[in-house]
Amino acid sequence: MDARATVTPFSTLIRTASHQQHTEAESSAFMSDLLGGRLGVEAYARYTEQLWFVYRALEGAAGPLAQDRVAGPFIRPELFRTAALERDLEHLRGDGWRAAATALPATAAYAARIEECARTWPAGYVAHHYTRYLGDLSGGQIIRDKAERTWGFARKGDGVRFYVFEQIPNPAAFKRGYRELLDRVDADDLEKQRIVDECRRAFDYNGAVFRELGSEFPLSA
Repeated sequence: MDARATVTPFSTLIRTASHQQHTEAESSAFMSDLLGGRLGVEAYARYTEQLWFVYRALEGAAGPLAQDRVAGPFIRPELFRTAALERDLEHLRGDGWRAAATALPATAAYAARIEECARTWPAGYVAHHYTRYLGDLSGGQIIRDKAERTWGFARKGDGVRFYVFEQIPNPAAFKRGYRELLDRVDADDLEKQRIVDECRRAFDYNGAVFRELGSEFPLSA
């Protein structure tokens, strides 16, 4: 048998390697309380605010990377979320939201790491791109549904626009195409392992944000 036929696709490798961190992030106390309807809308707004800092870093770096041989194929404007987050935050916090917005220490560290990868290591940027956008297209839809039910947002309207990808009519097909891009990524095996490690690191950053949000919004005893 041709040995090449048994090689695990990189998209499968990266998904399985980060499964534990992904599960831990999804099952954090803050997200469990938020999705369980045990926290108020202010906790949701604060979480949305942290996402704004992360996606500003992610998308602010996209332009210079568009021609990069590794990161370039992943730069897809239909994924961009910053404008949707800003519209959600205006709905949640009012016109003055931007002046009052503050990044948690974990959020600031997360955004700084994304920017560092974008400047110095485009393949590492791909790891952060993957962990954010494919999560938004998948589990993010559960958050949208819960938010609409819990706080009465209009379906796919202001307050949850971050989770609505209007320019991606078929998310399942888009995700398949994205995984094919991962399988064709221009990197050798050692570099691919570094990307996997950075993917794990991205989930750790995300988990740290959830822990700090949990400390800010503890449930009453």
